[in-house]
Amino acid sequence: MCAYNLPFQFTQEQVACVCEVLQQVGDIQRLGRFLWSLPANVDAIQNNESVLKAKALLHFHNGEYKQLYKLLETHHFSPSSHTKLQDLWLNAHYIEAEKFRGKPLGAVGKYRIRRKFPLPRTIWDGEETSYCFKEKSRDRLRKWYQRNHYPTPQEKRELAAMTGLTTTQVSNWFKNRRQRDRAAKKSGSGLSPASPMSDT
Repeated sequence: MCAYNLPFQFTQEQVACVCEVLQQVGDIQRLGRFLWSLPANVDAIQNNESVLKAKALLHFHNGEYKQLYKLLETHHFSPSSHTKLQDLWLNAHYIEAEKFRGKPLGAVGKYRIRRKFPLPRTIWDGEETSYCFKEKSRDRLRKWYQRNHYPTPQEKRELAAMTGLTTTQVSNWFKNRRQRDRAAKKSGSGLSPASPMSDT
C-alpha cells in the first residue's frame, strides 16, 4: 500500500498510486487537491491513465459533464478501466436527461439514452452489450433457453463458466425470462427476442 502524503518531487508511478488510492477510498476533495498540485507541463504525468481516470471521476462529481465526455472521447484507456469509465459516461448522460425531463428515467428511457449517446471506442471494446450482459453471453443463454427453460445447478455452473457470468446471474436470467414469457402469454402479446427490452 502506498501512502498519499508525498513530497512535491514524485515519480510517475507514485502519482498513479496516489490517484488509485484516493479513488478507492472515495476521497474526492483530496483527489481534486492532489490533481491540482500536479505539474501541468509534464505530459507523462498528465496523460497517465490513473491520472486521467481520476480527472474523469472528478469531472463527474463536479457535474462537469462536457469536460468528462471530451476526456473520455480523446484518450484511449485499457480494457481493465472500461467498466468504471462506461458507468461514468452513461450515468452522466442519465443525470443530464433527468434534469432536462424533470423526472427519473425508467428502463426504456435509459435504453434510449444509451442508443442516443453510444459509448466511445476509447472505453469500449466494440462488442454490443445489453444491460450488464455482453451480446455473446446473452446469445448463449437464449440458445440454451430454447432447449431447456430449467437448467440444473450443474448446467448453470457450466453456463456461468462459458459466459463469464456468476451462477446467480445465470439463475436470475432464466427466472426473469420465464416470468416474461408467462406474462407475455397471459397478455397475448409475445416479446420478440430482438426486442431491446426482452432480455436482461
